[in-house]
Amino acid sequence: MNTFNALGIEPGRAICYSGFREGQVPGQSYPTYDEVKEDLSILEPDFKYLRMYDCDPHTLTTLEVIRKEKFDFKLMLGAFIVAEMNNFNCPWGGVHTEEKLEANVALNQHKVQRLIELANQYPEIVFSLSVGNEACVGWTDHYVHENQVLEYTKQVKAAAKQPVTFCENYEPWHFKLEKLAHQLDFISIHTYPVWEYKHIDEALEYTKQNYYSVADKYREKAVVITEAGWATNSNGRGINPENVNELYQKIYFERLMAWVEEENILTFFFEAFDEPWKGSPEPLEPEKHWGIYKVDRTPKLVMQSYQKVF
Repeated sequence: MNTFNALGIEPGRAICYSGFREGQVPGQSYPTYDEVKEDLSILEPDFKYLRMYDCDPHTLTTLEVIRKEKFDFKLMLGAFIVAEMNNFNCPWGGVHTEEKLEANVALNQHKVQRLIELANQYPEIVFSLSVGNEACVGWTDHYVHENQVLEYTKQVKAAAKQPVTFCENYEPWHFKLEKLAHQLDFISIHTYPVWEYKHIDEALEYTKQNYYSVADKYREKAVVITEAGWATNSNGRGINPENVNELYQKIYFERLMAWVEEENILTFFFEAFDEPWKGSPEPLEPEKHWGIYKVDRTPKLVMQSYQKVF
């Protein structure tokens, strides 16, 4: 299915955007207006669609910059719902106090309301809405039951005009999320061959398998790839360091873009800029190194041929 036609949007490249720089941390300190403006100036020549994960001050600044500076971006806006249930299968901390879980339910309701508000406030920029990110997969630390995600979906669909999705790893769509899938306007999957120990030469074929395993199951639904990427460093935790470098990222990006553009699949590459705040304090923690630009905004190998002076 041509996902651009299904969503009523023009074909274009898409990127996951989070602009937190050195010393900036969500919930504590955020990129400034001028920093976001710089980021969008870097991205605009090569990307038309942005994905952002939460309705926080950073997202609000980004919406303001796009509107005031007249950037040619359309935005997938998300509500980052947090744990409403314990997940004892999470290896890095999916267990919370009852008080915390109760508070999170109220917080998630606020997040969903904020998603609706911003969708209605910026209808010319926001083209789609996500009611969460990786909240149902078996390893998540912010587990929300799929029935509750369905309730959030219904709530957003009733109050906003944009199509509504939920962004999740490809695997839960096979069985666990069937009921939710039929209520969404389109399905969003994540695919990371490098996290599953695939070599670069296996990567694109594995991504295709992930995608078609979902698309063939839900033929009546558009399926979008909302995350696919390749890290450039690893400390060996979860990713073999031999499988990640800037050349492999460039190869994966170029092969992926060639395929999805031929097949007309909207695909958000993960991600725009390296984010030092993520993961462990170790400098080579892979979570910090998914950007196609470094944290100082210099381009990695994949984008060096596109470098422009602003």
